[in-house]
Amino acid sequence: MKDWRKTLISADTTLRETIRVIDSGALRIALVVDASQKLLGTVSDGDIRRGILRGCSLEDSVQQVLNRTPTVAAQNEAKDQILALMRLKQVHQIPVIDGEGRVIGLEIVERILETPQYDNCVVLMAGGLGSRLKPLTDDTPKPLLKVGGKPILETILENFIHYGFTNFRISVNYKGELIEDYFGDGSRWGARIEYLRESKKLGTAGALGLLTERPHLPVLVMNGDVLTKVNFQQLLEFHREHRALATMCVREYDFQVPYGVVTVDNHRILNIEEKPVQRFFVNAGIYVLEPEALDMIPKDTFFDMPTLFEKVVGQQKETAVFPIREYWLDIGRMDDFQRAEGEFGKVFE
Repeated sequence: MKDWRKTLISADTTLRETIRVIDSGALRIALVVDASQKLLGTVSDGDIRRGILRGCSLEDSVQQVLNRTPTVAAQNEAKDQILALMRLKQVHQIPVIDGEGRVIGLEIVERILETPQYDNCVVLMAGGLGSRLKPLTDDTPKPLLKVGGKPILETILENFIHYGFTNFRISVNYKGELIEDYFGDGSRWGARIEYLRESKKLGTAGALGLLTERPHLPVLVMNGDVLTKVNFQQLLEFHREHRALATMCVREYDFQVPYGVVTVDNHRILNIEEKPVQRFFVNAGIYVLEPEALDMIPKDTFFDMPTLFEKVVGQQKETAVFPIREYWLDIGRMDDFQRAEGEFGKVFE
């Protein structure tokens, strides 16, 4: 129960500060208590992301997302009973309380304290032409362009490895031999890399049809031109928790209308809103797919990821959206590339 006191927060703590508490330690939970340290509820990363999807602001109180009926263990409860309760409730952490409901500890599954190792296949899409970054991509494929002194794709690879993923497939097309020469079999990173060689453009999902074996675990898929600090372990847990066939990472995108928007009813003005801000969730280019979702992808045919999700939704299968609150940047244009160069040292080092 080491450092469990660092997870304690008050009910008026903001979501922004709660995120800092959750991310700063290995326990991945915040315990909300009153002045006498009585447990009011718990908050997980998933609770916060679901709150964001409901429209919560990071400046809102943690009470907006609080789980007020958490699973708890009693003081002096046997460890085997607690572990059985964890398996039954499918939780990784259980607060321990005394007879007055005050928090006196936090029991965790042992493996949470160390980086777990995942056998899941990670597919990195690196076959694009990078036309909007010419002339930089005349001789170098976009995933090999250096940001912060190393190729974009290497930063992506190392981030996945940091969270315990070492089984990679890289989809290549344009100047793919340069990517293969640089990364090889992945042994330099303690990983295993194989290549999906596109003989023609197959789209952001079509390349998955080149997998030689049907995976038996969920597959993580990511565009090879995105820099992000997403916690891929939390992403996979979120996907499993929601029992989704397909999960899409999304980013909140704000657009301010540069004019006053007038609401009318026939000839009458009902309201005038000056330069309103519209907020949307947009595709972030990171996905988790069950093997059954891969079965929906046609072979040797151009097929984009949004089309796959439309197909999953059309068949009324379960989907989920994972809101990214961490750093994220799609390097699609020259100004994005320049921005990444300026921000890399602050974010990744």
